[in-house]
Amino acid sequence: MEAALNTPELDRRRFSRFTAVLVASALTGYATFLVNRGAAWEQWAYLVHTVQGVLLTGIIGHYVYLHYRRTVGLRRPSVSVTGILTALVALVFLGSGLHITFLGQFESARAVYWVHVAAATVTLAAVLGHVLWHRLTVPAQRAEGEQGLFRVEARTLRQTAWQVAIAGGVILAGVAAYALLPSPYRDEAVIQPYEQRYGPDPFAPSHNATASGGFYAVKRLDGAARCGVCHAEIFADWKHSMHAKASSDRAYQTNIKLLAEKKGMAATRYCEGCHAPVAIMSGQLTEGGRLDTPGHMEEGVTCLSCHAIRRVLNTSGVASYLYDPPVDYLFASADNYAARKLHNYLVRLNPALHRRDMSRAPLPTPELCATCHAQFMEKVMNDWGWVKMQDDYTAWLRGPFSGQSNHTFAQASVQRCQDCHYNLVPGMDPSASTAGLQRSHRLPGANTAIPHIDGDREQVELQTRFLQANRVTVTIDKPTREQAQRSDKPLQPDIADVTEPPGYYYLGDPVTVNTVIANIGVGHDFPGGTSDINEVWVNFVVADGQNRVIFESGALDEQGVVDPSAYFYRTLPVDKEGKLVWRHDLFRMVGDSYKNVIKAGSADVVSFNFTVPSWAKSPLNVGAIVKYRKLNIRYARWALKDETVVLPVVDMASDAITIPIRRRVEARDERLGSVALPSPVSRLAAE
Repeated sequence: MEAALNTPELDRRRFSRFTAVLVASALTGYATFLVNRGAAWEQWAYLVHTVQGVLLTGIIGHYVYLHYRRTVGLRRPSVSVTGILTALVALVFLGSGLHITFLGQFESARAVYWVHVAAATVTLAAVLGHVLWHRLTVPAQRAEGEQGLFRVEARTLRQTAWQVAIAGGVILAGVAAYALLPSPYRDEAVIQPYEQRYGPDPFAPSHNATASGGFYAVKRLDGAARCGVCHAEIFADWKHSMHAKASSDRAYQTNIKLLAEKKGMAATRYCEGCHAPVAIMSGQLTEGGRLDTPGHMEEGVTCLSCHAIRRVLNTSGVASYLYDPPVDYLFASADNYAARKLHNYLVRLNPALHRRDMSRAPLPTPELCATCHAQFMEKVMNDWGWVKMQDDYTAWLRGPFSGQSNHTFAQASVQRCQDCHYNLVPGMDPSASTAGLQRSHRLPGANTAIPHIDGDREQVELQTRFLQANRVTVTIDKPTREQAQRSDKPLQPDIADVTEPPGYYYLGDPVTVNTVIANIGVGHDFPGGTSDINEVWVNFVVADGQNRVIFESGALDEQGVVDPSAYFYRTLPVDKEGKLVWRHDLFRMVGDSYKNVIKAGSADVVSFNFTVPSWAKSPLNVGAIVKYRKLNIRYARWALKDETVVLPVVDMASDAITIPIRRRVEARDERLGSVALPSPVSRLAAE
């Protein structure tokens, strides 16, 4: 019975069917491989090719099993060897194809795709070689009637033509049906009429631009949650970041509403080009629009805000980027569950278009960061003139980490913004490398205030560790005395060779202690960013041996206010009347009355002066701490509408030394004899 079902004729019929599906799947596979532009027909071809591959797996498995059973007894070892090798190559070809079919492609296993392409090519060649070798070595009595070495049976040609026609027909039908669907996008301003107070540029006074020159539908701009379906780990990280909260940040919302109140809704485009790209490019920011629309406010700086930037227009900032939405996969904007599933499957199945569109040339460059992390104010905003403001990019460029400054001798390699703020972490994301590393989207930085207010303890701890990672150091210079007095005490032999006299002070001595604050690990000025509302200062404390405070600078009072005489690193912007712009309403700013920052790779020397009191007990314990608080307390209470708010203070760096205190003792001059030098205590008593 089995022999009747496994005759040479049936074997040839199965081979014809196998050959037809193999050739048809090869055509759809090579078509997408060679073109790979992401067109609609290609994506339908991905789906058809996948179905063909699953079908082919069953056909090949069935054919190989029966063919081997029929030919195992034939004494043709060379043909058997080529057949076995062909089957093994086909196993690799089918296995890699099934891996892609059910798991998709991801960076750490991209080699699977290339193995599949190579194995497919080798399988085709091996099948052809096996057939030709069979025909070349067939016994003479079976060779009668053969019509040539390259003869192809008519039914094989017929079945192949049918398979190709079916595949092509499905692809064409899919493309035609998809083209008939109504466009999901309305690329026009969502608020009509749209005010263009600042000229023909619809986004001015922001400096962003779009590839179309106009607005885009919201679905072309947002979609972090949709990205999170595949990039779950990165999405979860991003939700904690300040990019996600760039628009919903409570302090920012206070400021942007103040700007709308004072200058009109159109003026808010100046800020929203960076803080809420979805709002500005969808045409929400005009009279009648809202600053808290669900969607753009929750998205903040979303995935496409960086990944869809086609070009950096300039590095002056104020959103100087060109936005160009990515090419859609099929059903990219669909809300239907099945359509969304199909879309996501297509992206996993062949992510070449997705990879190319989401990894554009500007993405890994510091210039991309410059589009928003640099800022200037123009006359149309401050009614005064052009004013340069924060510019972390230029500060990085002039520092030791860019490789383009005279500091390069001190830094072995270039460190980009992304190397610090998008650091590599272990992960299982589809974008993870073969080493299992992916870019963290937590964006560690300096904002501890907003995560603290939101109750995000995990992010506060991350930011704190980042700030304390030896990026800023403080060193207290140990004092020395230029002249040491002789006494009756013998000199110990073990200190006879000391060339630097030990430091000490007498009671009543005036003291100057120098501290060196160095910016060794911040890639730009310290502090950077919004240095007008950041609060960085040196807390310098001197106590005696009984822990009684002798001198302190930079203490916090019970209300959380820093000692106003402390040494601060900050900027103090002023308006055209010379008044302090303390609310961060920078549209009033015309310059800085004070600016104190430490450039990357540089240091600052701070001197503290005090007098050793008569009651001090040795030794002096001297300590210095560089303290950081995101949002100074005056601004925080206004912006957060909370007079009792308490924000975390981070000790970024510290140092401490002890200095002996001595009393003045009798000194001896060999010519004059002993002379008793009055101590400060006896002198004060006499007075």
